[in-house]
Amino acid sequence: MDDDSRQARWERRTEVPLSLASVSFLAAYAVLVLGHTLPVVWREVCLAAMLAAWALFGVDYAVRWRLSGQRLGFVRAHPVDTLALLLPLLRPLRIVKVYEAVQRHHGEPRLSLHARVVFYAGLSAALLGFAGSLAVYQQERGAPGASIRTFGDSVWWTCTTLTTVGYGDVVPVTPMGRTIASVLMVCGLALLGAVTGSFSSWLLQVFAREDENDENRYDQIRDKERPPGS
Repeated sequence: MDDDSRQARWERRTEVPLSLASVSFLAAYAVLVLGHTLPVVWREVCLAAMLAAWALFGVDYAVRWRLSGQRLGFVRAHPVDTLALLLPLLRPLRIVKVYEAVQRHHGEPRLSLHARVVFYAGLSAALLGFAGSLAVYQQERGAPGASIRTFGDSVWWTCTTLTTVGYGDVVPVTPMGRTIASVLMVCGLALLGAVTGSFSSWLLQVFAREDENDENRYDQIRDKERPPGS
């Protein structure tokens, strides 16, 4: 069996387990960040779960890299996977691939292209917003002069950042917090552009169909009014 089929078989077998590990990583990180009053033993359990999930991500990446036979070409061809390995909080974004795989496996009709773009953009925004809120809150909550002191402040700031509104009432002050803010700004612009472009394309298709229907009706009326034999 060639390398491509072996890689595809590996990805099919590991997609769901790795997605569950991604959710577990995010849940453990959330508990670790928000659970200030948890006993030390539970915090250690969360940290161990995160490290175990991260190790699984590393093994999966290494196996797929080995099976691909592309070496550096694999890194260039899979930028999202590489970024998710370095920043495992982004790993839950792969859930959208699991959704596609499940629908194909059950033979269910998929949503239209425009509906899928909106759905995936919304899901990505929710996952990025939650992960970003946790990361910024972890960095900012104890920093001198910080305006983001509660998780609610962090969620509000993340919403205004992803939607490119940016009220400026709360802002990160730490270097890592501002780095996370830069990433969220870029992601927010990309998601907004994807949704706007998809909506514009859908409108153009609707208007094109309406124009075509109007032309057909006009031709039918003209043919009825045309004298016989002309």
